[in-house]
Amino acid sequence: MTTKSKFQAIKGTRDLLPPETALWNRVEQIAREVFATFGFGEIRMPIFEPTELFARAVGADTDVVSKEMYSFDDRDETSISLRPEATASVCRAYIENGMQQLPQPVKLYYTGPMFRRERPQKGRYRQFYQIGAEVLGGSDAPAIDAEVIQMLMTFFDKINLAGTRLYINSIGHSADNCRRAYVEKLRAALQNVKDNLGADSQRRIDTNPLRLLDSKLESEQAIIETLPHISDHLCDDCRANYAAVKSELELRGVIYKENWRLVRGLDYYMRTTFEITAQGLGSQNAVCGGGRYDGLVELLGGPPTKGIGFAIGEDRLILSLQEGGNASLPQGRDVYIAWMGQRPYAAAVRAAKNLRKAGLSVELPPCELKFSKALGQADKIGAKFALILGDNDVAEGLSTLKNLADGTQQKLSEPDLIAFLQQNQSK
Repeated sequence: MTTKSKFQAIKGTRDLLPPETALWNRVEQIAREVFATFGFGEIRMPIFEPTELFARAVGADTDVVSKEMYSFDDRDETSISLRPEATASVCRAYIENGMQQLPQPVKLYYTGPMFRRERPQKGRYRQFYQIGAEVLGGSDAPAIDAEVIQMLMTFFDKINLAGTRLYINSIGHSADNCRRAYVEKLRAALQNVKDNLGADSQRRIDTNPLRLLDSKLESEQAIIETLPHISDHLCDDCRANYAAVKSELELRGVIYKENWRLVRGLDYYMRTTFEITAQGLGSQNAVCGGGRYDGLVELLGGPPTKGIGFAIGEDRLILSLQEGGNASLPQGRDVYIAWMGQRPYAAAVRAAKNLRKAGLSVELPPCELKFSKALGQADKIGAKFALILGDNDVAEGLSTLKNLADGTQQKLSEPDLIAFLQQNQSK
């Protein structure tokens, strides 16, 4: 039975509780391990930044900046915002900390909460979590794009994410005629069908027509399919770059599918864009998106710098793992120590210390319980074994270990006990 407090988590937020948090920790640990094998190091940025940082980097006309950010005035009346994404913060840190003086490229990854004031829905929250990575500086060689994507797919494979599909596209070079010319063609085509579009899409014709290609409105899908494809309007350099990225992916054995509508939602993207979808998330099935953003560091006041990165929606990733049955969680404790008497209690405290030192999870009841009640408690918390300590056990220098799954018992010395439990820890 739960009691209802007058204080509730704010709509669009929630508490993450054990044992589910064990799954979150496992996913994040595997990300750290995989990213390290590709030469990435961790960066931790502030949760809030100057609002202008996101307005300049993400784009003042994007929904993220115009509608969704949590912004407020600091004591000096400077506008600051809870971070809605992390790439702008990483680029700011790269500039501020003089990381352009380090050997290039600089490879960074992060984990942590982001904040957007959007309508909560399945797998989407106002406080949500991301795992992301950025490569800043050095070359814009297509091999870098392919290796970043390869790292992502390696990570998803390691955590057994079911039904992953990689989609890629090129949206041309923002400083080149191909992107500019395509946007004008797209805008002209959209003007012809404007009356058949929703209010948000009509507004985007002027502000960011590329975003219409990402529309999920059922009524707009047939219209979008008639629009010009950016792949038909790439300049020679962007076309060659895109072909080289695909070739590098094939060299690495990374399976992909092209999606001409994949434009990403933020203004700073250019050339390579990509998205990964997974099972169990309905129509909004993307768990990761990213792409190249050469020029963003320069836009924020730094030197000309190449850049590419991605962000994984960790909430949606966890949901997909759970929906796909690939979210096995640790079951209870390794050992519950059932003791009776003052002398066995001292032995129980010592045993708990040694077992924990050996890496085993142990539950030591603080008060004396009858063995029947202690074993009932051990069963309730999902312990694998009960270590039974009474006066006779202590006198013999042995411990009685009971397997709670099948009821079998055995007497073991402390060294044999630790070796046996470690051997059975992962079973």
